[in-house]
Amino acid sequence: MSEPASLVSRRAARVAPFLAMDVLAAAARRERAGDSVVHMEVGQPSAPAPKPAIAAAQAALASGRIPYTEALGLAPLRERIARHYAEAYGVAVAPERVVVTTGSSAGFVLAFLSLFDAGGRVAISAPGYPAYRSVLQAVDLEPVGLPLRAEDGFVPTAAGVRAAHAASPLAGLLVMSPANPSGTMIDEAGLAALAGTCRDLGLRFISDEIYHGLTYGRPAATALAVDPDAVVINSFSKYYCMTGWRIGWMVVPESLVRPIERLAQNLYISAPYLSQVAALAAFEATEELEGVKADYARARALLLNELPSIGLGDVHPADGAFYLYADVARLTNDSIGFCRRMLDEAGVAATPGLDFDPEAGAHHLRLSFAGGEAEAHEAVRRLKGWLA
Repeated sequence: MSEPASLVSRRAARVAPFLAMDVLAAAARRERAGDSVVHMEVGQPSAPAPKPAIAAAQAALASGRIPYTEALGLAPLRERIARHYAEAYGVAVAPERVVVTTGSSAGFVLAFLSLFDAGGRVAISAPGYPAYRSVLQAVDLEPVGLPLRAEDGFVPTAAGVRAAHAASPLAGLLVMSPANPSGTMIDEAGLAALAGTCRDLGLRFISDEIYHGLTYGRPAATALAVDPDAVVINSFSKYYCMTGWRIGWMVVPESLVRPIERLAQNLYISAPYLSQVAALAAFEATEELEGVKADYARARALLLNELPSIGLGDVHPADGAFYLYADVARLTNDSIGFCRRMLDEAGVAATPGLDFDPEAGAHHLRLSFAGGEAEAHEAVRRLKGWLA
């Protein structure tokens, strides 16, 4: 008698776990047991959504009807996002090119499905956001890691893209600036070089700009300033403190609008109405949100000052976002076990580097300072006692 076939598709079986979420689940179990945990494992702002966003959602909820919207999003929100590009970057974007999505996660699914055919090879940074690999694999695409080098400032380069394409042809390139897990940034000249290389090689260029607004020196540059045909993905999760609202956006070339609309209609119907209403109001909360960012800046400064004394000071340039990506080779070559012990013995949750880099992540870990200065101070206190 033959063995029953597996109920799990090959597509689902090859998707790796998201280790940051596994650490979050382990931390939650400890908290349910009564233990205290300092959360540095996930990129989730500890601040609530801005007051205007909450008030707008409450008013919409009080109306009693929470409907579908057009698949591309509420027109006023698309118009406001387009205006944001003019105000923040001096870049003209037609509202018709803006697509409102159910978080940036849906934006990646829509981008990958609309840009690439099955089997296409898409270059991503290593280290990089782990869901890139998993979503690419889930839609039958092949992620190609571009190892980042200290001599390049830990950012992808045009030369690296050309080398990867020469080794085996690519279909596209996905970059993130500021980056997760490191906070490194690609300047406008670097983006222009990457965009030009993609044009020369016939590759699609995708820019993940979800951490724009969260920088600690020079502002981040948008890929739209150097390539109007770039596909840009952003979200209200990070700067706007709206993770659980699941609301994001894309800016796409005009030729992609209708194909993406057809996909969105069938996959998602529309992004949540309440979240779209709240997102529109969030643009009016700049003063409040800059106050939150100032707290991140204090946490970043504290960690950069204190961590070297306990062996966690070898970090990538943290120019933006709210992460430090630390090389802990002098302490361990087992980042998963190290982070497990850190949680169990010190009560500090961090994410193993293997989440971000399957090749070199065994001696790295990521610390999120999205909890602000108070959380960072407590983490340092605990880690000093643990590593002493």
